[in-house]
Amino acid sequence: MDRGELLLSRSLLLTGLGTVGAYGCGVESLRRALAAAAPGEELVEVDTAAGFHRAGGARRAFLASRLGPGALREWLAPGEARRMSPPSKLAVAAARMALRAAGREDARCGDVAAGVTVATAFGPSSYSEALLRQILFEGPEATSPFYFTESVANAPAAQIAILCRAQGPSVTLCQREAGALLAVGHAAGEVAAGRMPLALAGTVEEMSPLLHAVLDRYGALARPGVDGGEVARPFDRRRNGFLAAEGATLAVLEPEEPVRARGAVPLARVLAWGNAFDPTAPRTGWGSGAGRLARSLRRSLDRAGVAVEAIDRIVSGASGARGGDRLEAELLRAVWGDRALPPVVAPKAIVGEYGGGFLGAAVLAAGGAPCGRPPGCEEPDPALGIVLSGGAPLPPPACTLVTSLAAGGAAAWLVLGAP
Repeated sequence: MDRGELLLSRSLLLTGLGTVGAYGCGVESLRRALAAAAPGEELVEVDTAAGFHRAGGARRAFLASRLGPGALREWLAPGEARRMSPPSKLAVAAARMALRAAGREDARCGDVAAGVTVATAFGPSSYSEALLRQILFEGPEATSPFYFTESVANAPAAQIAILCRAQGPSVTLCQREAGALLAVGHAAGEVAAGRMPLALAGTVEEMSPLLHAVLDRYGALARPGVDGGEVARPFDRRRNGFLAAEGATLAVLEPEEPVRARGAVPLARVLAWGNAFDPTAPRTGWGSGAGRLARSLRRSLDRAGVAVEAIDRIVSGASGARGGDRLEAELLRAVWGDRALPPVVAPKAIVGEYGGGFLGAAVLAAGGAPCGRPPGCEEPDPALGIVLSGGAPLPPPACTLVTSLAAGGAAAWLVLGAP
């Protein structure tokens, strides 16, 4: 049985959301940032003292570290935090927020076999760097067990499972920009199939100076303009890269029956999910397989009984990447054909690429939260044919499509219904 068909036999609700990013801690901080749609103090200078960055390259990112060392204290005790890498700290804090929001006051999963699915593109990059420095400059015998245990990509998921008492399967996905939606889709499939009573799913990332510099040297990041500013411009003809981010977002997924039984108010309903792969994509870029991806997306919708005409909001994964936005636009136009697209929002220009802000924005958008038009998107690329929504407030959507395409070929989507 297909995952989309499994979903039809068991209604799934998203009942809790936790998020940490440059915008602050908690859902309300993210909600305010999306409504303002004007990144200011959230976009900060990356530490360039080590000399990794190229002259004239990108210098800014959405860094959760700007919040200060005490920002997570409500969610993470100092004794717990000192044993964790930066991504693990962010992930555990976001998971506890999500569980609390779902009505679990002790921020634990209880005595059930809850699952954890976490996506990350680069893992604990600062600890990986520190570990390699020890090996290269001091020899393998100097390797710190502390760095090693927290340098692996699945460390954040493991810490969530331990500290939130999640006794079910723990899965880590590394699928770049598509990872967050793939994580939610994987968790939704497990809950819908009855293999676990609830699941924590989401994504986490840190943006170390070295990682930021490497992304810039690959030409992925938005370059400074003549005024020195760095702006992500999704679907704009002047787009020249994305703004990198760090942070974490975790969501709680549950079947509808226990949620209704305890009188909880859900954030959104999970209607469908799916994924595909574009074999034309190079390892570090986007391909040209929009037609293949569009057929896969339509199949996901058909199997879940969701008509294209029923979708009244699109939360696009467009980030300002030249190739990525082109493929995203071609995908959407292929799915809708001659029909007009519903309102399209692109929150990655406001919260950055990676770090979970996009996933949090998608859930909030499905519940009717506004997402303004990002600055710098005044000149839509005529070759793409996508004009971002902005200006007048939009009515709450009944059915929201969330899409995310990744460099290297991965693709994922979710359909969220009003709660």
